[in-house]
Amino acid sequence: MAIEHRRLGKHGVLVSNLCLGTMNFGWQTSEADSFKIMDRALELGINFFDTADVYGNGGQQGDTEIILGNWFSQGDGRRDAVVLATKVYNPVRRKENRAEPNTDGRSLSAMKIKKHCDGSLKRLQTDWIDIYQMHHVDRDCPWDELWGAFDSLTQQGKIVYTGSSNFAGWDIATACQEASRRGMMGFVSEQSIYHLDNRMVELEVNPACEHYGLGLIPWSPLGGGLLGGALGKIEGGRRMNENFMKEVEAKRDKLEPYEALCKELGEEPATVALAWLLHNPVVSAPIIGPRTMEQLESAVRATEVTLDEATLAKLDEIFPGPGGKAPNAYAW
Repeated sequence: MAIEHRRLGKHGVLVSNLCLGTMNFGWQTSEADSFKIMDRALELGINFFDTADVYGNGGQQGDTEIILGNWFSQGDGRRDAVVLATKVYNPVRRKENRAEPNTDGRSLSAMKIKKHCDGSLKRLQTDWIDIYQMHHVDRDCPWDELWGAFDSLTQQGKIVYTGSSNFAGWDIATACQEASRRGMMGFVSEQSIYHLDNRMVELEVNPACEHYGLGLIPWSPLGGGLLGGALGKIEGGRRMNENFMKEVEAKRDKLEPYEALCKELGEEPATVALAWLLHNPVVSAPIIGPRTMEQLESAVRATEVTLDEATLAKLDEIFPGPGGKAPNAYAW
């Protein structure tokens, strides 16, 4: 296996070049199987785990953090071995929570940040969060309030680093400048949707990450399964939901040459899609969200694959992206 540990952007913390996403835990994956996946991930060298306070579809929001907390509670140094990232912004609706306007909405108010951080710490059964991420930007909340709340959590030892998620390039720039003005570190990472068929972040988000030294953490690296051999699965008789089938048909003109190229390379389409992201120096670690142990083992294969210049050029032909960085991509 070729799991490597690299700095997160310009920062000192070392993270594995694949990040274990846990959104499926407690929803499509049982707690017992989630434990086995996390055990195996750690054995493989994957030390970067990502979750969010709202994950837990099929149960209650927060259930995924509870599963991670139960896994950490087994001891054996597993909490110290993991760089743990979670998120704040969305409402977390649980049976024991009383309805409350300051926490039920989507925001990054100081009150919400404090309450939700304490909730995550309790569910995760830990004293600290390594990377506390703003799940979305809150342009209505003053940066004085927002950065003050995160600084307070840092001073209390509840969080170590701060990250963003789903931010535009100018939001990243604004946040980093506002943090610098206060003598704060600012963001260490940005988590964005990024895959071969959705390359819009290359226009402004990637350059902002590069300029400010953020590590890029792509989510949905397989485009929700689109880049995981969708055509082959359908032609092999695999049942798919109707909306996914429609999306596959709409993208057939790209997926046919893509899957043909992967076959020529002798690699699974999912492997090629992940390997392509790993070639980008701005990318620290794509988020993989395995539902099964087999999917975890398969994802690790991407860390062993090197795509040559001819293959990268062919992928650019199939999935051309926005044409480069702004403003060159559209101004001249």
